[in-house]
Amino acid sequence: MHGIIVARAAASAAANRTVVARESTSMSHVIAAAPGAIVPVAGGGTFPVRRIYCVGRNYVEHAKEMGFTGREPPFFFMKPADAVLPVAEGEVGRMPYPGLTKDLHHEVELVAAIGTGGKAIAAADAMGHVWGYAVGLDMTRRDLQGEAKKLGRPWEIGKSFDRSAPIGPIRRAAECKVGADTRIVLEVNGAVRQQSTIGKLIWSIAEIIEHLSAAWELQPGDLIFTGTPEGVAAVGRGDLLKAEVAGVGSLQVTLV
Repeated sequence: MHGIIVARAAASAAANRTVVARESTSMSHVIAAAPGAIVPVAGGGTFPVRRIYCVGRNYVEHAKEMGFTGREPPFFFMKPADAVLPVAEGEVGRMPYPGLTKDLHHEVELVAAIGTGGKAIAAADAMGHVWGYAVGLDMTRRDLQGEAKKLGRPWEIGKSFDRSAPIGPIRRAAECKVGADTRIVLEVNGAVRQQSTIGKLIWSIAEIIEHLSAAWELQPGDLIFTGTPEGVAAVGRGDLLKAEVAGVGSLQVTLV
């Protein structure tokens, strides 16, 4: 009898292994999985990117140059995670000039990297969810974006194309000094095009996180492009863009 019980147990275990094997096989990828997007971290390591959120018209003067006034409620758009073009410290990234456009614009931004997720995060608690900061560029096919606006269509073709989010190394929040007087600057071929301070954000970083987390549950790996100051303009092949946020870092990209 004992031998029968052992045999039945062994048969049952083998059957279970067969089921697990079948389930594993049925759940395996049928094509090669794409590599995950990552951004280098200042001092070593990498930051895996889950999503990229962007805030529209979040500096007063930029809103004016885009034809808007007043403190409108914050609104958001997204870029795919693999739109990042990571550029290591001290290096110059190479961004291919994208197709379909004759009006590619630069938009320098402070990027907040989320390290702790959450939903309906209060502004008072928001900064505890920020792992670090980086300098980023929200590159924009302005002509395609403008056409989409006129037709009442989504902006993806103007904002969410390949390598549309160049970004420098992420620096831990504790190592950064980000405040109202923090300077944000973009130069093109050595001439200043954009400059402002973080204190001129219409919606602060904490307020952005509060509004954003009411609509989506934030997760570790999310990047938030917090908005660009005035001075956005066209760039072309051969132009060298140098972006800097004081106390955070810098980013250099040439268009090829």
